[in-house]
Amino acid sequence: MQRSTLWLALGVLSLLPAAAAGDDTQPPTLETIAKTGTIRLGYADRNVPFSYLATGPEPIGYSIELCLRVAGSIKKKLGLPELKIDFVKRTPSNRIMLLNDGTIDMECVASTNTEERRKAVWFSYSHFITGTRYVALKSSGLTTVGDLAGRTVVVTTGTINIGQLNVLNRKLGMNIAVLQNDSTEGGFEMVTENRASAFVMDDILLRSFVAETGRPEDYSISSEYLAPPQPYGLMLRHGDTGFRDAVNEALGEIYASGEIEKIYDKWFNAPIPPNGMNLKRPLPGDLAEIFRKPIDTTAE
Repeated sequence: MQRSTLWLALGVLSLLPAAAAGDDTQPPTLETIAKTGTIRLGYADRNVPFSYLATGPEPIGYSIELCLRVAGSIKKKLGLPELKIDFVKRTPSNRIMLLNDGTIDMECVASTNTEERRKAVWFSYSHFITGTRYVALKSSGLTTVGDLAGRTVVVTTGTINIGQLNVLNRKLGMNIAVLQNDSTEGGFEMVTENRASAFVMDDILLRSFVAETGRPEDYSISSEYLAPPQPYGLMLRHGDTGFRDAVNEALGEIYASGEIEKIYDKWFNAPIPPNGMNLKRPLPGDLAEIFRKPIDTTAE
């Protein structure tokens, strides 16, 4: 980066809100981006349609597209001639650590925004909302929450689904044997291979996995929620107010312009790469309302 461009970027930074980083060892994210000309985005390789690998070397998906648009807005805000995108693979179990140690600047997958998580990380304006269900082989006959009693059920390490399942297990005395798998695809495969009776995960991700198999008739998704719908957000480093505001400003512009509806339909209501799968999920009313009136949950 040329010196004049660096000084311009740092001058813009002086006009932005100061960041009180959650990890004192990490400088404000906007300052780091201005100095390095790079933004580091966390991705998953199989969280369809939010973040996944198709035919190319870089991830694609709904969350990825939103993050790239945010990156473009930040590039403009900082007056950078170029902004390199550095994609970093993350897992459900290490995503918070990678944010807080500075390995990634923003997580662009499908992470649920909960009060408990906001003690460790922050979230952008919400970009999706979904509830917790389970998937099972149709031949098992499992459909309701009560059907899980006495069964072996798998959840993904590092997700909120573990706590949700444990609460149900204790509250209802269901005697569920809870197993953990390090990846969402691994949990789903345990059901496919009859190593677990059910896999508990966010509804939209379960539907994506089932659709990807090409044999949706072999699976059933529970008729009941294990936990009510909650929002997803882009995960950010805790306490970095300057970066949070820049991300929310970019998303707010996308939402207010109506562009978000086109982006949503592209990934949830039309054929997507690599095989033309269509989730056929029209924009629900509760999410449309979130787009109309986004809320900064870090300010609550």
